[in-house]
Amino acid sequence: MAKTRLTMAQALVKFLDNQYVLVDGAEHKFVKGIFAIFGHGNVLGLGQALEQDCGSLVVHQGRNEQGMAHAAIGYAKQKLRREIYACSASVGPGSANMVTAAATATANRIPLLLLPGDVFATRQPDPVLQQIEQSHDLSISTNDAFRAVSKYWDRISRPEQLMSACLNAMRVLTDPAETGAVTLSLPQDVQGEAYDYPDYFFQKRVHRMDRRLPTEGMLQDALALLAGKRKPLIVCGGGVKYGAAAAALQQFAEQFAIPFAETQAGKGAIVSEHPLNLGGIGETGSLAANTLAKEADLVIGIGTRYTDFTTSSKWIFQNPEVAFLNLNVSAFDAGKLDGVQLLADAREALDALAPRLADTGYRAQWGDAIRAARESLYREVDRVYQVEYSGEEFVPEIDDHLDRKKVFAEFIEQTNSVLTQSKVLGTLNECLPQDAVIVAASGSLPGDLQRVWRTTGVNGYHVEYGYSCMGYEVNASLGVKLAEPDREVYTLLGDGSFMMLHSELVTSIQEGCKINVVLLDNMTNGCINNLQMEHGMNSFSTEFRFRDAETNSLTGGFVPVDFAMLAQAYGCKTYRVTTYAQLREALEDARKQTVSTLIDIKVLPKTMVHKYFSWWRVGGAQVSESSRIQQVAEMLNHNISKARDY
Repeated sequence: MAKTRLTMAQALVKFLDNQYVLVDGAEHKFVKGIFAIFGHGNVLGLGQALEQDCGSLVVHQGRNEQGMAHAAIGYAKQKLRREIYACSASVGPGSANMVTAAATATANRIPLLLLPGDVFATRQPDPVLQQIEQSHDLSISTNDAFRAVSKYWDRISRPEQLMSACLNAMRVLTDPAETGAVTLSLPQDVQGEAYDYPDYFFQKRVHRMDRRLPTEGMLQDALALLAGKRKPLIVCGGGVKYGAAAAALQQFAEQFAIPFAETQAGKGAIVSEHPLNLGGIGETGSLAANTLAKEADLVIGIGTRYTDFTTSSKWIFQNPEVAFLNLNVSAFDAGKLDGVQLLADAREALDALAPRLADTGYRAQWGDAIRAARESLYREVDRVYQVEYSGEEFVPEIDDHLDRKKVFAEFIEQTNSVLTQSKVLGTLNECLPQDAVIVAASGSLPGDLQRVWRTTGVNGYHVEYGYSCMGYEVNASLGVKLAEPDREVYTLLGDGSFMMLHSELVTSIQEGCKINVVLLDNMTNGCINNLQMEHGMNSFSTEFRFRDAETNSLTGGFVPVDFAMLAQAYGCKTYRVTTYAQLREALEDARKQTVSTLIDIKVLPKTMVHKYFSWWRVGGAQVSESSRIQQVAEMLNHNISKARDY
């Protein structure tokens, strides 16, 4: 048996460079490359291996460990989980920075391979630099924090352990039902230790991502359930995109006249103009979807996790006869809401179910309700896209008890802008290229996008909302651009998210990967400000204000930030926007640029889009001195009584 003597790190690189996946007859090289920030815990092991022979793997220099891992997630998500980047960080704080990204990947079911450096396996020099010592268990290191957020976790404490660890890592990374973050902890001494690896470990491996077929029994259960239902509603989840099932879903919906609504991960699988597309559903759902959701007697969930935002905390499906049919490759998800389980690939399940259902003569009985709901939706979208500030008596879309006259006057004086967020969004929807990719994740923008954004292109709606991670947006956009180099990529985010993390904006400049950052600045964490005030609180530590010396609280004036100047210092082409004409001009000019751009748009607080007939359960005070909060507590109990228990 032929063997090659390599360090553990050299063997890992050689192995990763020879992994492929086979999907529907098409072969894809699975590991595109590695994002790395080198420190003492990985530079002389994995770093040396990559310098010596990285094969065809591309090595990118990250700026922040969480940021580069978000770029890797953005890449894998945009590639529909068929290609990935690995991420390497040094021992201690560098590795710990990737924990948030690991959680983001696992929550969204996106493959992410993390290779954090670890402390010495021998323990001889302990405690080493950046090591945490736990006196009750010396085997614990920072990297044990990854256990809770990884789908597979391993520590390579001997070089020969690499082989079984790598095979198990690939098993999970290529499993559509179980994928997420995979963490292989690499002790810094073991990375450099040599072993005689068998050559067959490095042979080309093709991992088949085969489609799971439905059983006849499951199909019969689904048919029996459908037979008694007249108002079914499809919920299109992310599994529709990842399973390339959009065409099958569209054909199924058209054949049986069944409307469909979209989760954040599923939005854009089918363009918004389709006559059966009701738009987003749930807490951030559209007027159309949330109207019909209350009447549906059957919810057909296809590739969805049924998060609380999709179900409005299990409240929005209010027909007393409602039942659930769940098409999913994951048994865990297929069993949710006590639904009838069709445990299979989405495309295969729909293709198998359709002819059997056609034989029964089935047709949904929504009558004119679908058309009427869509017409109402389009009128509403047109309305909010044209909302403009009209003076002191202007009532914003979010009409809470904020002293808006005072706040608006202060904001306008500081920024000289009266732009509304909803009209800015409408301008973007009109002006961005049809094949552009938009990226978002947190704040009020994902809600606005799911409620009113009209999708026009294929795989052009990239919103991370499984973890809704602030700081994902700019960094993931780099990954999206690496995945789609010929498409314009637009990051849509607020000032709070931008300040949270935008490290890989610099990497986009370094790599010549142009992204367009569209930053809506309202000097507030506006989404949470809305949430606290909706639930009876006052505006408390969510606006970005100076500390007032007299009251020792954050109630002074707004803190102004020139984001355009900041991005310009990085090397971006930047624009300052306070009028709609300037916005159009900036968007047009940004398309001509070859370097990353940032458009700094000042938008009035409270001018995002309000919710439509939804409810979201959040923890609230059951005892309070505020009468408003007491009323909210009473409403909470009322809505819980109308929601499903599980």
